Amino acid sequence: MKYEIEARKRTLQGSGASRRLRRENRVPAIVYGGTADPLMIDIDHNEILLNLRKEGFRSSVLTLKLDGKRQQALLRDAQLHPWKPLVLHCDFLRVDATHAIHQRIPLHFLNGDIAPGVKLEGGAVATAINDIEVSCLPQDLPAFIEVDLQALAMGDSIHISELVFPDKVTPVVSGDDQVVVSIIAPKVAEEEVEGEEEAGAEVAAEADKDDKAE
Repeated sequence: MKYEIEARKRTLQGSGASRRLRRENRVPAIVYGGTADPLMIDIDHNEILLNLRKEGFRSSVLTLKLDGKRQQALLRDAQLHPWKPLVLHCDFLRVDATHAIHQRIPLHFLNGDIAPGVKLEGGAVATAINDIEVSCLPQDLPAFIEVDLQALAMGDSIHISELVFPDKVTPVVSGDDQVVVSIIAPKVAEEEVEGEEEAGAEVAAEADKDDKAE
C-alpha cells in the first residue's frame, strides 16, 4: 500500500509554536537526511494518527507532498502522548532510489493452527520476535515477511537463517542465529506438571516426617 502525506513548511520553533500548531490540529515534524538541510514541516494530525494505526505504515516508504513536490521518506520516530490519542512530533528520513535503506518490517506468521505440533500434539506457538530489520533499495522494501509454520512439530523452531526474503532484500543481523518462533508445550500443561511435582514432594516430606516420628 502506498502512503502520501500532505505537509507544509514551518518557520517558527519552540514549545509555544508547537502548542499553537496542535491547537490547529497540526503536528510539528522534521525531515532530515540526504544532501539537503533538515527541513521543519507540519502535517495533519488526524491523517498521521490514522496512518500510525496501520501496521504497514511504519515499515513503508512514504511520499511527502510539499509545495507541489514529492519526497520519499521513512518514518523514523513518532512521539505520542502517554495516554491521550495525540501525536506530538514526527521525524522523517529522506530516501532516494539509489541508496539502500535499513528498516524494520513486521513478520506474518501463517498456518500456526495446522502445524502438527499444535494440531496433533497440543502445543502452542511462541514467537520470539515480531519484526526484523532488513536492508534493500527503497523500491524493493517489502511490507512484511511471511513465516510458514505448517511443518513444525512440538519442540521445533524457525531461525532467522531459515526465513525466506524477496530478491534484493537481506536481513540485518548480528551475533547468533536468533530463534524467530517455536512450538512449545502449553503453559497450562507445564503448570499441572509443576503442581503434581510439588504435591508429590509434599507427600514425600510428610511421609519422611512420619517415618522419623516412628
